[in-house]
Amino acid sequence: MDNILFATLILGVMGLVFGVVLAVAAKVFFVEMDPRVAQVLDALPGANCGACGFPGCEGLANAIAAGSAPANGCAIGGQEVAQEVASIMGVNAGEMEKEVAVVRCQGTCDAAKDKFQYNGLVDCRLMGDFAQGAKSCSSGCLGGGTCVAACEFDAIHVVNGVAVVDKEKCVACRKCIDICPKNIIGLMPYKQQTEVKCSTHDAGKVVRANCSVGCIACGICEKSCPKDAIHVTDNLAKIDYEKCINCGICASKCPTGAIDVDYKERLEKMKEKDRLAKEAKAKAAKEAAAQKTNA
Repeated sequence: MDNILFATLILGVMGLVFGVVLAVAAKVFFVEMDPRVAQVLDALPGANCGACGFPGCEGLANAIAAGSAPANGCAIGGQEVAQEVASIMGVNAGEMEKEVAVVRCQGTCDAAKDKFQYNGLVDCRLMGDFAQGAKSCSSGCLGGGTCVAACEFDAIHVVNGVAVVDKEKCVACRKCIDICPKNIIGLMPYKQQTEVKCSTHDAGKVVRANCSVGCIACGICEKSCPKDAIHVTDNLAKIDYEKCINCGICASKCPTGAIDVDYKERLEKMKEKDRLAKEAKAKAAKEAAAQKTNA
């Protein structure tokens, strides 16, 4: 009985000592929490997507409160969240331009040729490891849907062998970009309607043999752009978003359709206008030739 009481007493004393030590340590190592961190954290969407470059929303909230991240650091929160965070921090939110992911490839099952039939595990990272994928174009979308699995917002899906982004759902979290083994997914401004949907740097002859909608670096888009907003570099056309006015001329002139434009109806009208102009020019030339012959 005495042994039990003695053991209980020893445990009680040890518990008291450890409690005192922990209390003292808590005082000595206490770090005062900035009350704004909790406020900023409440203002953030709580997606913990990591698009801001910090480990989750709490990491961003701490960085904003410390002044090492801007008030508009949340990519998916947009201007509304930026304004709220800026109000908490007492700073100017600045203007945020919404961005969305874009898959720079249109090599569907119908447009792009295959080197072989792949029957392994459906994961782009594994598919790409085997002879750079089944598609003849080494820069083409593999269609394995790894980006689809990575997206938490249901904003990207594989359609006819190619990943396609839903601009209205995309929050630019970059997860699809980071996981794509072909590096063919990037960001573009939400308002941008014209984009080169190709990533190959192969010569035009090679592109034509592999894909019917690839960029062949012909330079027609560059010559026809009224704002000098598109240039061909290393066999691939690229758009300067700051200069582009989304007129759609480059898309209407592209012989392979490698340049995509959102407003399909306007594009068709432009093509029809161009066709009629060519017909009128040809007719005028024919009439002029006939008159010359009669004379």
